[in-house]
Amino acid sequence: MERLFGTDGVRGRYGEGWLTAARVSALGRALGRVLARPKAGTPRALVGHDGRRSGPVLEAALRDGLVAEGYTVESAGLITTPGLATLGRLEDFDVTAMVSASHNPAEDNGIKVFGAGGEKLADEEEERVEAAWRAASEPLPSGPALEVDPAHENRYLAHLLAAAGALKLDGLALVLDCANGGGSRVTPRILGRLGAHVVPLACAPDGDNINQDCGSTHPQALQEAVRLHGADLGIALDGDGDRCLFVDEHGALVNGDALLVLLARERLARGAWRDPRIVATVMSNRGLHRALREVGVGVVTVGVGDRRVVEALKREALELGGEQSGHIVFGAENAWIGDGTFTALRVLAALRARRAKLSELAAPYRPLPQILINVPVEQKPDLAGVPAVVAEVRRIERELGDDGRVLLRYSGTEPLARVMVEGPDEHHIRSRAQELASCIARELG
Repeated sequence: MERLFGTDGVRGRYGEGWLTAARVSALGRALGRVLARPKAGTPRALVGHDGRRSGPVLEAALRDGLVAEGYTVESAGLITTPGLATLGRLEDFDVTAMVSASHNPAEDNGIKVFGAGGEKLADEEEERVEAAWRAASEPLPSGPALEVDPAHENRYLAHLLAAAGALKLDGLALVLDCANGGGSRVTPRILGRLGAHVVPLACAPDGDNINQDCGSTHPQALQEAVRLHGADLGIALDGDGDRCLFVDEHGALVNGDALLVLLARERLARGAWRDPRIVATVMSNRGLHRALREVGVGVVTVGVGDRRVVEALKREALELGGEQSGHIVFGAENAWIGDGTFTALRVLAALRARRAKLSELAAPYRPLPQILINVPVEQKPDLAGVPAVVAEVRRIERELGDDGRVLLRYSGTEPLARVMVEGPDEHHIRSRAQELASCIARELG
C-alpha cells in the first residue's frame, strides 16, 4: 500500500488520488486529531500556499478538516514554505500546513506539515496521521475560501529584517527570479527594503506559470537577464522558496555547493567557528570537499534530502549544511529551517563584508564535471538487487578509479531513477552515464 507521506510531505497530481479537496479535508481532520497539544484553549492552525491555482482550494479543504476538530484556522495566503514554518514557530501554532509541490509543475500540488515550533513531522508522527486518515477518510462539506491575514506576511518580513541586521544593499543592482511562486511578494519586499535595486523576473504568479522555465530549476532566463541588465548578480528561488541559487555578474551559475563553500570560508575568515565542519549530501560535487579541505573545513556526508541534513546538523551540533540544489540550512541560527530568502541575505552579507564581486568569492569552488540523467521507470526495486545494473556500475567505477564516482537513487516524488556520474573528463563520464541510464531503462523502464 503506497504511503501517504513521501520524502517531503504529501505530493501528487491535483484532483487525483489523495489530492482531491474531499480527501484533503479528511487529511486536515487527521492532522487535527493527531497533532493537537494537551493544553487549555482552542487549538490553532496556520495555512498558506504557493503560486498554484489549486492552492487556495486545497488550503480551504485543510481548513474544513481542522475546523471539524475544533481548531481556529488562519491563512498567510501566498508565502514560502520556510516563511510559513517560521511563522508557525514564532506565533506558536499547533499545526502549520503549506500547500505546495515545491519545484514541480503547476498541475501538481502537495501538503507540507509542521507541528508545534515549526518542526517537520517525525516519521512516527506521519505514520499516526496516515493511520488516522485511513481510519476515517470521509470527506467534509466544503466552506468558502479563507480570508488572508496580511499581518502574517508582515511578521515574516520583520523576522527577515531582524536577520539582516545592519546589512545595507544600496547601490546593488540584482535580478530576482521567484519562480512565480511563494516568494513572489515577500522576497522583493525585503531586498528592496534593504536598498537594492531589484529587477523582478517571474514574480507574478497567475496560477499556471509556477516553475515554468524559471526559478532555481530553470536558471537560463535569469542568467540572460543579469547579462542584459548589467546587474551585479541574480538570485533564483524555487516554487516554494526553500531553495536559493545565485548568478554572478558574468551570468555564471553559482549553485548550492558553491554557496556552501562561500559561506563556510566566510565563517572561517571571521574566526568565530567553534567546529569548522559542514553537512553536505552524497549529491555534492567532490569539488566542494576539495575547496573546503584546502582551508581546513571538514564535511559530514549524509543521504539526499534536507531532512537528513537537519538530522546531522542537530546530531553533530553544527551550524551550516545544505544541498547542491540550493537548499541551505543554518542550524540553530534559523531554527533549522532551510529558507532561500534567508540564504540570500547571508550570501549578500558576505559580499558586502568582503567588498567583493560574487565571482571572486565563488572562485574557490571548482567542480569536477558531473552528469545527471533522469530515467523513467515503471518500478522501484532496490537497485543493488538488479544484477545487470550492479555489474554496469562496477565496470564504470573500475574505469573511473579514485578520480570519480557513480551514484544511483530514485526520485522521492516521481517515477524516475537518477543516474549521476562524476569525474575529470566530461566526455568520458557523459558516455558512461548514458550507458548506465540505458541499462536501467532496459531493466526497469
